Order: sequence, then C-alpha cells, then structure tokens
Amino acid sequence: MTAKLDSALGLYLEGIRDGHIERALDRYTGDRYIQHSTGVADGKEGFRAFFASFLARNPQREIEVVRAIEDGPYVFLHVTQTLGGSTRWVTADLFDTDENDRIVEHWDTIVQGGLTTPSGHTQTDGETRVTDLERTEENKARVAEFVAVVLQGGETGRIGEFVSADSYVQHSPHVADGIEGFTAFTAGLAAEGKALTYGKVHRLIGQGNFVVTLSEADWGGTPMAVFDIFRLENGLVVEHWDNAEPIPTAAEASNSGKF
Repeated sequence: MTAKLDSALGLYLEGIRDGHIERALDRYTGDRYIQHSTGVADGKEGFRAFFASFLARNPQREIEVVRAIEDGPYVFLHVTQTLGGSTRWVTADLFDTDENDRIVEHWDTIVQGGLTTPSGHTQTDGETRVTDLERTEENKARVAEFVAVVLQGGETGRIGEFVSADSYVQHSPHVADGIEGFTAFTAGLAAEGKALTYGKVHRLIGQGNFVVTLSEADWGGTPMAVFDIFRLENGLVVEHWDNAEPIPTAAEASNSGKF
C-alpha cells in the first residue's frame, strides 16, 4: 500500500467508520484541507464539525472500500456505507495529496445505495483488480476521447469505437447491459425531454485498466456532478459505474463548491 492510499483509507476508515476524528486529521491531512463535499465546510474544522454531528446521528456504521485507484497525487475510492443497519449509500471520493502524501483536497458524490440495474447488477459489484498498468496512459486517452465524442459531442452512433460490442457491463441503476442498453437509455431521456449532456471534465485519472472522470453534466435541467468509472480491456470499455449528485447553488454550498 502506498502512503497516499494509506492516508485516504485512514481518513475514511479511522476517522469516519471508527470515529477517531482528531487522530485521523492529525495523521492523514496536510497543512490545508480544501473541501468540495456538499454540506461540509472547508478546513479541518469543517470536517471536525460535520463528522462530530454525523457520528452522533449514526452510531452504527458499516463502511467498505470496494475500489481504490491511484494516479500521481490522486487517490480515488469507491465506497459503500450502511448506516443504522439499513440505510445504504454509495460514495465516490477523490483525494489530492501533498508532497508528504497527506490529503489536501477532497471531492465526492453520494447517492442512494441498494439499487440494481435492469440487468441485475448492483451499483458496486464487478471487477476490482487493477491490471494492465502499462496501458494506463493509453486507456486514459481512450476515455478522454470517448467523453469528448459521445458524452459531450452527442455522437452516440460512434459508441462502438469505444465500448465493447461483445461485453459491456453496466452498473448505472437505470441502464441495461450492452451498447443497446446505453442507446435505449439516452433515447428514452431525449424522448422525455430529460437529456443527459456532459460539460466540463474537471478531473481524469487512471491506473491500468481503470479510468475515472469527474465531470459537470446537465440532466434534464438539473446541474449534476458526476463520477464515471470505466474498466477497459484491449482499448475498449467493458464495464462502467457512475455516481451523480445535484450541484448545490452558491447559497446552498458550505464551501467553494463541488469542483
């Protein structure tokens, strides 16, 4: 385990799951801590204030880190949380670290958990192994092109250039497997006047066969912050997870915003 991954896991598991807020902040955060999580103020004091209340409200906490991806100073975690034995959440968390591998900035999205896709998958099951490290930059470039052409450019007819026609496993709760599932979903949204259009990509990181993007999107008039997780084989996307949360207005934000 690298030191930066240890910092991300420590803040999450020691600080939030186990409730050792002060120890986790001292061990795993740097001199500054910029926060983009909805409802949490900047700085260690913001983390401390929010999670002191969170721990009091949720004395029973189960947290599992399902996926961990590293790229340069960045660490991404795909996490499930069960609070009070029944309330489920799925979170996507991106951490930036300093020269000492301590956390200095954090972005996330949080969605309801426990949902299944039309094809019977959960929001977090599927492959977790990081492989093909030698293809990291190639896979990042492929995903960047896919986002530009299909998600931002709307050229859905070209999806076969980027997504496997033989095996495309979809973990987004509203989308069935395969290219056909994706095209049916986008066509259905357009017919309802709720098209999903992607804007700026704020972060793109990758490690081997996994690539993660953090983007702005518009879903039927609602601004969204979206994490997309892609798994690739031989240059094609074969599996996809996402996590999308509405972007708060400036008046609603407790910090500098989602990005």
